[in-house]
Amino acid sequence: MVKYADADLDRTFAALADPTRRALLTRLEKEDSLSVSELARPFPVSLPAIMKHLDVLSDAGLITRAKTGRTVACRLNAGPMEEAMNWLARYERFWSASLDRLARFVEETGEEDR
Repeated sequence: MVKYADADLDRTFAALADPTRRALLTRLEKEDSLSVSELARPFPVSLPAIMKHLDVLSDAGLITRAKTGRTVACRLNAGPMEEAMNWLARYERFWSASLDRLARFVEETGEEDR
């Protein structure tokens, strides 16, 4: 039987669906490790709101958190995105093939009109 439900993939896409969470991941991509307060600083939302976003990212496995004293540092874990990229790549091949067929059709049709 074909497996249609994949909870890990669902969590990854759900986490990536929000622009604030994508922005948090972008910041973590540029910095090796940032504290929660450093991550929250540029956003016009409350610290508790950022914490909720970080919970979603953590549940999806996209970030790891480590506490040192009173500081919680976050790091990017891009591993779950690999599965998402593999899933998307199957459809990229489909669209590439479809667009190639369309391009050939347009070229062939255009030559007949000359």
